[in-house]
Amino acid sequence: MKAKGKIASWNQGKRFGFITPDDGGKRIFTHITAFSHRQKKPQINQPVTYSISTDKQGRPCAIKVSRAGEKPVQSNVIEKRPKLIIAATLFFIILGILTLMAKITFLVLPLYLLASMLTFVVYAKDKSAAKKGTWRTPESTLHFLALTCGWPGALIAQEKLRHKSQKQAFRLVFWLTVITNITTLIWLNTPAGTSVLTTGLSNML
Repeated sequence: MKAKGKIASWNQGKRFGFITPDDGGKRIFTHITAFSHRQKKPQINQPVTYSISTDKQGRPCAIKVSRAGEKPVQSNVIEKRPKLIIAATLFFIILGILTLMAKITFLVLPLYLLASMLTFVVYAKDKSAAKKGTWRTPESTLHFLALTCGWPGALIAQEKLRHKSQKQAFRLVFWLTVITNITTLIWLNTPAGTSVLTTGLSNML
């Protein structure tokens, strides 16, 4: 979803400036490379639409900036389809099939669904905080939620909200949590894993 605002300041020498969101909140940084027409100098108080992202330091910034009246630049690259959402959906379908085949316990699917819904909500709140310039959810929390069965919800949030979808360092750790979670799920359904899980639950109870 595109946000709207106005150019609040612009440093032509350094080719960056700040946008004031129409719905309030702190000004957000943007660079000329984020604009659809880079050859034109942004003007103060010029209305723009943009998407929210984060830079390498985790600070909010505006990307895909378009000025009022401008037509988007046509790209030769076909926009990627929602592959992340498809991946999450396929995972849930596989879990459903395995549950019906009694290959995994019936608790696994609802566990992933609940964890994913929680993770999506946390992503949405962090996206809103980035837009308003308020307190952000630590990335370690987002990674923990992904690791503890919430990664399908994180995939959907990254695609739908366009949040944490471009920061490479974050995405590297995120995919490591996905691999770790899936590997753990597979191992827990082996005889050795089931034995360890059963023993652990017995000791807890």
